[in-house]
Amino acid sequence: MLLASWVARIPSVSRDLALNNAQVGIALLGVAVGSLSAFPFVGRFIARYGSARVTIACGLASCVAVILPTVAPHLLALFAGLVVLGASVGAMDVAMNAQGVEVERIGPRTILNSLHGFWSVGGFVGATMGGWMAGIGVSVPVHLTAIAFLTALVLLVAQRFLVPDVRGDDEVEAPVFMLPPRALWGLGAIAFCAAIGEGAMADWSALYLNVSLGTSVGVAATGYAVFSLAMVVGRFSGDALVARMRAASVVRVGGAIAAVGLAAGLTVHTLAASVTGFALIGLGLSVIVPTAFSAAGRHPTIPRGTAIAAVATVGYAGLLAGPPTLGWVAELTSLRIALALVVIACAIIVVLSPAAARSTT
Repeated sequence: MLLASWVARIPSVSRDLALNNAQVGIALLGVAVGSLSAFPFVGRFIARYGSARVTIACGLASCVAVILPTVAPHLLALFAGLVVLGASVGAMDVAMNAQGVEVERIGPRTILNSLHGFWSVGGFVGATMGGWMAGIGVSVPVHLTAIAFLTALVLLVAQRFLVPDVRGDDEVEAPVFMLPPRALWGLGAIAFCAAIGEGAMADWSALYLNVSLGTSVGVAATGYAVFSLAMVVGRFSGDALVARMRAASVVRVGGAIAAVGLAAGLTVHTLAASVTGFALIGLGLSVIVPTAFSAAGRHPTIPRGTAIAAVATVGYAGLLAGPPTLGWVAELTSLRIALALVVIACAIIVVLSPAAARSTT
C-alpha cells in the first residue's frame, strides 16, 4: 500500500519538479539501489533477531521513508529519498518472505502465492486511494503522511500474530545476497524479466496514461490499480494452479498472457486497451516470481535458503536495470516504445520456462 501510494503520485512529483523521462528513470533507480544495498545487512539482522522483529522494524522505517520523496526540492534529493525508501522496503521484503516460510512450516499447505497476493491487494488499495487523492487535489505530502500513519497502525496490530523462526542447519549460514549457481541461471533470468515487467508497471503505468494518452493524474492511477487487482486474482489462484499444472507450464502460460496482453494494449493505444493490457500483464506475471522461488527452493542439490536468495538477488537486479533503461529509451523515442521492451522481456520468460522444470529434477 505504501509503495502503490507513492507510485500513484509519481506524475504529480514529476510535474512539480519539472523532470523529463530520463530524469524520472534516474530517480526511480534509487529504489532499486536502496533495496540491493540493504540485502547483505538484513540477512544478518534476521539471523540475530528473527524475521518477525525485522519485518516490523523495517516496515515502520518504510512508513517514515515514504514521506521523504514527497518533500524533495530537486532531483538529487528525490533520488536520495528513494534510496532510503528502497532500503527499508527491500529489507522488509526479505524479512517478510522469510517470515512467510516460517508460517508455511507450521501449516498444512503451501501459501506463498497467497501471501504474495496480499502484496497485490495492498497495491490495488494504495493505487486506488492515490488516484482518488490526486483527483480531489490532496497534496502529495499530506496524502503519503496519512497513508504512512495508517500503515504503521496496521503493522503494530499485525506484529502480535507473527511467529518465531525455527532454522535448519543448512540455512544458518546461507547468504541473502549472492549470485546464482549455474544450475539456477534459467530461473534467475525468469525472475529478472518478471521484475522488469512488475517494475515497469509500478514506475511507468501512471506516467504512460498521463503523458502518452493525456489522462488526468487521477485516471492515470487506475493503470497500476488494475494491474494490482489482476495480480490479486492470479496470485490467490496460483497455489491451486501450481498444484494442477507443472511449474514450467504455469511460467510459460503466464509469460505468454503478459506478452500478448501488453503488446495488444500498446498497439491499440487507447485508454481502454491500455488498461486492459495492464490487467493482462498483471494476470500473467502474478504467478511467475512465486513459482520461480518455489522451483528454486526444490532444487535437489542446492540448499533452499541459498537457492531462493540467489534467484531473489537476480530479480532485484531487474528492478535495478529496468527504471533507468526504460526512462532513457522513452526520452530518446517514446514511452510507448520503451514499454515494448517489457513485451520482449515477457516473451523471453516463455522461452526460458523449461528452466522451472529442470530445477526440480
